[in-house]
Amino acid sequence: MALHLKLCLSPLKPQIVPTNPQLSQTFNSPPIPNKWNINVEEQMCSALIKPRDLSSKYHTKVVKHELRSVGENSLKGLCMIDAMQRLNIDYHFQQEIETFLTTQYVTNSSAWKHDDLHETSLHFRLLRQQGHFQSPEVFNKFKNKEEKFNPKLSENINGMINLFEASQLSIAGEDILDEAEEFSMKILKEKLVHLNNHEAMFVRRTLENPFHKNLTIFTARNNCLGHLYGTNTWFDSLKEVAKLDFSLLQCLHQREIVQISKWWRELGLNNELPYARNQPLKWYMWSLACLTDPNLSEERVELTKPISLIYIIDDIFDIYGTIEELTLFTEAVSRWDINTAMEQLPDYMKTCFRVLYDLTNEISFKVYQRHGWDPIDSLKMTWESLCKAFLVEAKWFGSGKLPSAEEYLKNGIISSGVHILLVHIFFLLGKGLTKENVERIHKIPPIISSPATILRLWDDLGNAEDENQDGNDGSYVSCLIMDHPDYCTKRARDDVMNKISDAWKNLNQECLFDSHFHKTFTKASLNLARMVPLMYSYDDNNSLPGLEGLLHSLLFEK
Repeated sequence: MALHLKLCLSPLKPQIVPTNPQLSQTFNSPPIPNKWNINVEEQMCSALIKPRDLSSKYHTKVVKHELRSVGENSLKGLCMIDAMQRLNIDYHFQQEIETFLTTQYVTNSSAWKHDDLHETSLHFRLLRQQGHFQSPEVFNKFKNKEEKFNPKLSENINGMINLFEASQLSIAGEDILDEAEEFSMKILKEKLVHLNNHEAMFVRRTLENPFHKNLTIFTARNNCLGHLYGTNTWFDSLKEVAKLDFSLLQCLHQREIVQISKWWRELGLNNELPYARNQPLKWYMWSLACLTDPNLSEERVELTKPISLIYIIDDIFDIYGTIEELTLFTEAVSRWDINTAMEQLPDYMKTCFRVLYDLTNEISFKVYQRHGWDPIDSLKMTWESLCKAFLVEAKWFGSGKLPSAEEYLKNGIISSGVHILLVHIFFLLGKGLTKENVERIHKIPPIISSPATILRLWDDLGNAEDENQDGNDGSYVSCLIMDHPDYCTKRARDDVMNKISDAWKNLNQECLFDSHFHKTFTKASLNLARMVPLMYSYDDNNSLPGLEGLLHSLLFEK
């Protein structure tokens, strides 16, 4: 059933036990080995390194000077920015990047005069990423008389790579970018066997994880950029910056993990609820993915706390509580009265509710102290909607009757838990914190519903077969086939992929052009969607070796 943040992070559900309320005091399942728990304090750095420690380094100054002095050489500046972003060090050069791209936008606002596919595509992507609208009509010049992309373009591999990357920033109605994606993907797949090892590896990674839908914080260290930029002197300076930056950020993230471990251990919730998951390291991964700015260390630690409760509450709804108990818990969250809850709830639910109550009040107080806004009503409302969505699913799947696909997805956008995460991010950041934006947040706007749709559908797409085997969980695919008896599984899955593509276009529209919210918040929403594929690369053993490898490299490898 349930929390789809949970499913993508944990391939193994806790042991299922009988839903007997009297078991709440006696249940004591055998411990499950848990590689996602934290017990690594001895590996952690003791000093908190601040990002500004890098600002005076020699190579950073060299790069800034180089970018400021590119002059009319637009391709050089574009390539430098592309390399900075892929190495995850662009945040050091935001002022220089903004100045360069704004100049490019103003200078070429009427028409982009270059005929090189590589430069045109790179220019298009970088300016769109920065929030400067670029018309996809700039690619019409690369079409032939039949209004198709010219087959001769296939010889320009870098052009094909960047055309594919540019197509990922499409919004609804931009058919030419859909055509560009289909054309470039086909060509790159065909060319793979003819490329050398480094080029083939880069192309393969691009097709699997295009830059716009990727998280460079996890991939920067293993980026293969030498064949692209290795002959440029400025690239050596960028590599030196990236090398030092990686070490500093690794130490920062390790320190955050220690803080989370201490909080989780002292909370003692895992001892009180032994059937629930104990995976603080994975919960932290969501915070790390959404809030990549090194200066948001405290916010990452705070955000991990409500994420942990999404998981714990989902475990209660998913495997343990009876419908009657789950209804009591949902009503307790709606009332938000600690005394009544302590009188009416089963013991195991009392512990969870008290932690939820105390944590929400604590976060609300911190937000009020920092930003002058008390979010308690908004946070209560968000938790209430989550529990109600969980209860709806519990009743659906408990009865064995699936809803329509439309009903399922509408409820699933809430039960995904995404809105809990993003609403907390919105208030913790405190940027764009106005009455109007708070009211927008309450209505689950596209900046929230789009990544929630992506996560929910990816989850169902990856887990539908396993879930249908035990009969406990539904999926959008199952509901779609029920609605359309003539659908085969392949057609239903194709429909899901099309819905995911549409959700990405809606998210692009919100993040790049139309959002009422601050860029830091829209980036967090975008990063959440980017994180989803990394969480679904299951192997035959139902493990996540890719994610585990990236995590180990990011946090522990020197």
